[in-house]
Amino acid sequence: MQRTIRLQLKPSDQEALALSQTIERYTWSFNAVCKYGWDSNLTNGVELHKATYYEHRLETSLPSQLVCAARVKAAEALKSAASLRKKGKIVGCPASNHCPIRYDARSCTVWFDRQELTILALGGRIKLSFEVAQYYRQYLTWKNTSADLMRDRKGRWWLHIVMETDTPKVEPTNQVVGVDLGIATPAVDSNGNKYGSDHWKKVEDRTFELRRRLQSKGTKSAKRHLKKISGKQKRFRKDCDHVLSKCLVQSVESGATLVFEDLTNIRGRAKMRKAQRRRLHAWSFAQFQAFVTYKAERKGVNIEFVDPRYTSQKCNQCGHIERGNRPTQADFRCKKCGFECHADYNASMNIRDDFLKLWAAVNQPIVSADNPG
Repeated sequence: MQRTIRLQLKPSDQEALALSQTIERYTWSFNAVCKYGWDSNLTNGVELHKATYYEHRLETSLPSQLVCAARVKAAEALKSAASLRKKGKIVGCPASNHCPIRYDARSCTVWFDRQELTILALGGRIKLSFEVAQYYRQYLTWKNTSADLMRDRKGRWWLHIVMETDTPKVEPTNQVVGVDLGIATPAVDSNGNKYGSDHWKKVEDRTFELRRRLQSKGTKSAKRHLKKISGKQKRFRKDCDHVLSKCLVQSVESGATLVFEDLTNIRGRAKMRKAQRRRLHAWSFAQFQAFVTYKAERKGVNIEFVDPRYTSQKCNQCGHIERGNRPTQADFRCKKCGFECHADYNASMNIRDDFLKLWAAVNQPIVSADNPG
């Protein structure tokens, strides 16, 4: 189980200059390895090391550990690009303008008790002090495994430290809850609970209208405002996803199972009207499910996924599937048996039942002529 804590560093002007030069040369090494691997169709880390290490040491004057770290990061980026290309995606050579420096235990040492650290840079190690936010103090007893140094757009320096501990072992229970994620209603579970707020939708609508007006102007001032809004909108969505995922995980007991639809490639599969497509493309479901997964891990809640086909069109009572079962976005009315309920609640029950059927099929005993029992 891993968590990332963010420490803001406040180096002096001379130290900031050294860090800036280090990250510039580290970025150059990362991009050069990526270009070599891309042109040579090579993703193997050992072969990339043999082909680039000595040249990059001479070119950048970086410590050997940072040259190796840049090569490892480049190899990961190349493998990711190759994997996407095999799936038919259009990808180009990986590149970065400001590649965060990855540190390990040999190149970065942190003392949380006295709030000091040393990190490797051009010319040797730099000693810096920091303060730990109150929320992060719960993770200080965990083991720190790696760290990434980065500089944001405002020129502030941050060290993101990955903390690790053993995942708690919790016995699974019989509680299974299906969760239907939606655009109008963020989430509805099979217990009939609704999650989210109408305020979120209103904020998104106001932001959309403001962006449209600014884009139509096209002035420099409007573009600066659009850039500012973009960051604000991302932070707002992230906060909403944190609130929603926390509520969902807290709604069940340890050992329970939360079941979601597998929404991979949903944007390419879904057929919607123009107004709905805008909300679909703004929907951060992947980020939300990632938040649910890591929050559930700590509590011992299992996360499962099922095929999303027909969960919204199938009647949970009689199993009849028909698009006409949903006369409106919010209502479900079965054409066969007349069952009526909220459409998202019906879908969440189907998600739960689909998982239970799948689980029963996988875990049923094998019956043969020689061993009928």
